[in-house]
Amino acid sequence: MDGSSIQNNQEENKMAITAGMVKELREATGAGMMDCKKALTATEGDMEKAVEWLREKGLATAQKKAGRIAAEGLVKLIVSDDDKKAVAVEVNAETDFVAKNEKFQNYVAQVAEQAMDTAAADIDAFLAEPWKFDTTKTVKEALAGQIAVIGENMNIRRFVQVTEENGFVASYTHMGGKIGVLVDVVTDVVNDAVKEMAKNVAMQIAALKPQYVTDAEVPEEYKEHEKEILAAQIANDPKMAGKPEKVIQGAVLGRLNKELKEICLMDQVYVKAEDGKQSVAKYVEEVAKANGANITIKSFVRWETGEGIEKKEEDFAAEVAKQMAGN
Repeated sequence: MDGSSIQNNQEENKMAITAGMVKELREATGAGMMDCKKALTATEGDMEKAVEWLREKGLATAQKKAGRIAAEGLVKLIVSDDDKKAVAVEVNAETDFVAKNEKFQNYVAQVAEQAMDTAAADIDAFLAEPWKFDTTKTVKEALAGQIAVIGENMNIRRFVQVTEENGFVASYTHMGGKIGVLVDVVTDVVNDAVKEMAKNVAMQIAALKPQYVTDAEVPEEYKEHEKEILAAQIANDPKMAGKPEKVIQGAVLGRLNKELKEICLMDQVYVKAEDGKQSVAKYVEEVAKANGANITIKSFVRWETGEGIEKKEEDFAAEVAKQMAGN
């Protein structure tokens, strides 16, 4: 056998990547089959180096996609078995199609599990901590790997933990994760009726988007600002022309109170009220009395996927023209 034949055999042996090796790497990393094969080929079948190769590729792919706006996605809620602790996370993707993908949903569930146990104070610290499902990676590196697999820019936008030792935390998810609500309930009685009340309140929050629990939480600056706007509206109302200052101020306060009833949970009209008038506060009070309980709605979290993110408006004609100009 001549030297060239020996060299060719060595090259073939070196590049003999089996289906079993590809399967093992795929299961270990979650990367695509072709990417695993390329990684093994590039690293001459070294499994550890192939994992590193994929991690590096994942990060590079994430960089390329980082400029794309991720405003779709899911809000995921997890509540502990004893209902004493809960977590909400929002993970964004570029399209609603990916948000409905099982692989994406499974990943978001893992992020929620990570957030349930985290001691991180903010999102940067959260991204820097070890990924509990593969401690050789950080949360950020695991995210980059998912971006490489799923093929869209993704972002872990926010997380929050809610803990209540003197009661429980109720949850409600609307539209498959478009809206997520957590309600912190302080109570000395926890039974099915009280839990049902909390669920109804969570649904109220999802539907009517209150900003505060009670008007006592509303900042004075907000109230003063609204008074100025309402006063200007009344000044421009022909029906109020020539009215005494006392009447005008009364009208301002009347309109302000009406606004506050719309943004304060306990003052809102309870959506399931049979008479269409009962407030949420009266509903909670009614349930408390019927069950011999003391109940306080302490706080709530209401997150809607993509809220506050400026979604890019695609101009298809302009995009086509741009591509044609580049040819």
